[in-house]
Amino acid sequence: MKPTAILLLHCPDQQGIISEVTKFITDNKGNIVYLDQYVDRQDSVFFMRIEWELDNFLIPREKIQEYIDILYAQRYKMTFNLYFNDVRPRMAIFVSKMSHCLYDLLARYKAGEWNVDIPCILSNHEDLRYIADQFDIPFHVWSIAKDHSNKSEVEDAEMQLLKKHKVTFIVLARYMQIISDKMISAYPHHIINIHHSFLPAFIGAKPYHQAWERGVKIVGATSHYVTSDLDAGPIIEQDVVRISHKDTPESLVLKGRDLEKIVLSRAVTKHIERKILTYNNKTIIFS
Repeated sequence: MKPTAILLLHCPDQQGIISEVTKFITDNKGNIVYLDQYVDRQDSVFFMRIEWELDNFLIPREKIQEYIDILYAQRYKMTFNLYFNDVRPRMAIFVSKMSHCLYDLLARYKAGEWNVDIPCILSNHEDLRYIADQFDIPFHVWSIAKDHSNKSEVEDAEMQLLKKHKVTFIVLARYMQIISDKMISAYPHHIINIHHSFLPAFIGAKPYHQAWERGVKIVGATSHYVTSDLDAGPIIEQDVVRISHKDTPESLVLKGRDLEKIVLSRAVTKHIERKILTYNNKTIIFS
């Protein structure tokens, strides 16, 4: 795979943005291999993802961000992020006792589906260490007291480990702990959670039981970025399955677990591919 640069941006919608950005790339001998854009007409905001090959590109890669900042960021009031496809994201996985999402993530990683490194798995229980051992990934456990009296200390230790391993984003694979504002602030829109419900319905604990009691005809799963508001961060991916009066809370849990694996993996894929732009607690998902 040839090395490419990936530019994600948003700014107030105005004439000439696409022309200016593409001209900057082509004038400097860059070959554009992907371009997708969207305009939110209600808020008049322009969003774009553009990717180009770096072979023969005249500007050194370490200078590209500086050029974009000087030429366009102030002029168009542009917010942007620049990535390179040969710089692999580093993903840490947080788990508790449920294994289905962890197995799915590690199977995809092992099969080479993702251009990602997984330097560590973190947990508040020992239960899933055997899975980490199967995939030869270091497994770290910090027990959290029932009264949460040591939670701040635990998170400090976890964040030191994440920094040591140069982790760039976190996946909560049914991690049954609330993440503190301190960690969320360190990884803004870089902590991906899977919630076993079609949000915003049935937030919090035991959503399948809530759904059964309400008599709904579909249940779902939602993957979203974590914010300080519980289960209310920008939604990345969702899916549903139909149910009937014959289902029990237990059968809903089984059906839901299949959805959870798929929905979480789709969200992780989009994040790794740098195809997500967050704005006003919503996401723009590029194809």
